[in-house]
Amino acid sequence: MKQILLIAFFLSLASCKQEQVLENKIQEDVSFLADDKLEGRATGTEGEKAAANYIADRFEALGLKGKGTEGYFQDFKFKPKTGPHSEVSYTNLNSDSTITGRNVLGFIDNKAEQTIVIGAHYDHLGYGDEGSLYRGEDKLVHNGADDNASGVAVMLNLASKLIETNTNNNYLFMAFSGEEMGLLGSNYFVKNATIDTEHINYMLNMDMVGRLNADSTLAVYGVGTSPYFKQVLHASNNAFKLVENESGVGPSDHTSFYLNDIPVLHFFTGQHEDYHKPGDDSEKLNYVGMQSLSNYIYDIITDLDDNGTLAFRKTKNESEETVRFKVGLGVVPDYLYDGEGMRIDGVSEDKPAIKAGLLKGDIVIKLGDSTVVDMMSYMRALSVFEKGNKAKVIVDRGGEKIEVEVEF
Repeated sequence: MKQILLIAFFLSLASCKQEQVLENKIQEDVSFLADDKLEGRATGTEGEKAAANYIADRFEALGLKGKGTEGYFQDFKFKPKTGPHSEVSYTNLNSDSTITGRNVLGFIDNKAEQTIVIGAHYDHLGYGDEGSLYRGEDKLVHNGADDNASGVAVMLNLASKLIETNTNNNYLFMAFSGEEMGLLGSNYFVKNATIDTEHINYMLNMDMVGRLNADSTLAVYGVGTSPYFKQVLHASNNAFKLVENESGVGPSDHTSFYLNDIPVLHFFTGQHEDYHKPGDDSEKLNYVGMQSLSNYIYDIITDLDDNGTLAFRKTKNESEETVRFKVGLGVVPDYLYDGEGMRIDGVSEDKPAIKAGLLKGDIVIKLGDSTVVDMMSYMRALSVFEKGNKAKVIVDRGGEKIEVEVEF
């Protein structure tokens, strides 16, 4: 009997330890990162440094080793853009115009040949400034709960699940700085990597994953960057309506890895009216949806665990087809819409669309002389117009065709 009790005691201890590692702290992590005290986590600010320290502490508590240039941190200095078409330049010099970004890196070393990078940017817009879509006069903190405390929280949750599991790869967890200023942290890392990039198997990126909607639509970008991805995405899926995009290029940190011939997947639950505005707060997030996404990504990793090194494949880069726009319609596209046309997810104040009477939910099916069948055809149609031009726009509004005239 004593032996049985001892066995039961040790099993109980093991169970408690496992439960502690797998404890769901997603909401707790978001609440800290998106708190007003961090003042929007703008790159190089004290608020961003506080966020970096928090993430490093979480890595350490989970048992991850530091893989930066100094412990968990990889600092980089840069001079911001001086104009809309200028480039950010990295520098080793300190000057009045220099900003210091800080990537945070935690490593699970399974003594494997290949490493999977799992990343999410943690910086945001501070009190707005460049990049904000808020049009009020007051300077308000942009907490960035969805963009991108949500991605960091899911990343940390995955780290808790991957301790001592799926050991055929190592895991490098990265919280990137400087994403909002142009993918600076991820770009700096691939050029100054703390591991051999030749042995990065693939990269997973979570950016804006906190607003899963009622029909559970999940966008996944980069599905064409390895021939393995499409099959495993569907085999592991029992919860989401997937909207797939093959390209490895997009406005988030996975792009930096794809451009270095590394297969990538980027997960995204969609745009919303609080995007880059002060209203992106923690109480608006779908935490059940975030846990479901974490489980899904874990299942994908598990499915790929015995596949060895994934083959990389170049994809068609849709952004190369995009002409610079001289005008804008003043709408936020619904990036999760996979029907015919371009569905409007939001309408900006004092812009051509709202002045013409276009509404959220309208599906643009014709712009000028061009038929709109998808996002790319919409952008091509928009690119021919200049300021002062007028154009007819036909939208599908609840099954009814509505024609309006816009002036750019």
